[in-house]
Amino acid sequence: MSVSNNSDFLFLFEASLCNPNGDPDQENKPRMDYDTDTNLVTDVRIKRYIRDFLKAAGEEIFVDLEGDAKVTMDNKLKGALTKIWDNDEELLGIFGSEEMLKKYHDIKGSDSAKTIEKIVSDKPTDPAVNQALLNGLVARKFPDIRMFGSAFAIKGFNRSITGPIQMNWGYSLNKVYLLDSDTIASVMNDGNSTFGKDYRVKYSLLAIHGTINKAASETTGLTDGDVEKFRNALWQSISANPTRSKLNQYPKLYLELQYNDGFYNGHFGDLRNLVSVTYKEKDAERKVKSLADLRLDFSALKQVLESETGPDKAIRHSILKTAPDLKNHF
Repeated sequence: MSVSNNSDFLFLFEASLCNPNGDPDQENKPRMDYDTDTNLVTDVRIKRYIRDFLKAAGEEIFVDLEGDAKVTMDNKLKGALTKIWDNDEELLGIFGSEEMLKKYHDIKGSDSAKTIEKIVSDKPTDPAVNQALLNGLVARKFPDIRMFGSAFAIKGFNRSITGPIQMNWGYSLNKVYLLDSDTIASVMNDGNSTFGKDYRVKYSLLAIHGTINKAASETTGLTDGDVEKFRNALWQSISANPTRSKLNQYPKLYLELQYNDGFYNGHFGDLRNLVSVTYKEKDAERKVKSLADLRLDFSALKQVLESETGPDKAIRHSILKTAPDLKNHF
């Protein structure tokens, strides 16, 4: 199983009077590039939004949290194996063949603990069973690994899986200025609670460029259906986060360029370079408090769509979703 096409995507979202991505090394201030006065958001933060959304929607994710603490990979894998260790119907779907299921039965113990001990080990009884288990669990159980991949540092499962969906760090298209409050806020960092000022961005229009790679999807089993889940989760998760510091974030635009065969990710470079932002008022950088204060120019991006779409061109198909206040731009 794999996705049908290589793709590039552009995602814009706004953040107003909130903290899109706190930096624990800077009193949890919003991440900034102070050379350019632009706001930054890591790909890890965006993936966390998506994972939390998928989990809330009932999906089983691998890179998980319990409260504010990260669930260890070892415990997550053991938990998944405990649920299925004696379910032959489920295991057959994961292994994909009666032959591999028989190999599993050859090493299976009398209970889940003894079975897992033979698998999650520095010297697993049958490495082929471990490999098949990991491939099957990723393909059938964990959409976040199918999307983003992971480095597995687990006894008997030391392997790095490259995710088909990758994103750059996001940055704001406008200059961003921080507001600080005298309010003292509790800041979580590596499980420890500290106290500091409550810093927020005044207004930030953030842009992310990402790729969906067909060849990598053949390794994880990412499907077109998974990509649709990703699009939906990316769009909805930004505003669905209920925490105090993450309120007032809203999606604005998602554009995906699906390429014809023979064309690959990055064909048009970073799609953010095809969007420009200016200020409606002269010397108004510090006054920006909403999208209405900015002038967005998508003309270069529209030119690419118009001139490069067709059976003999780079773009086979494009997917566009916009918020109501951006509909007139396309």
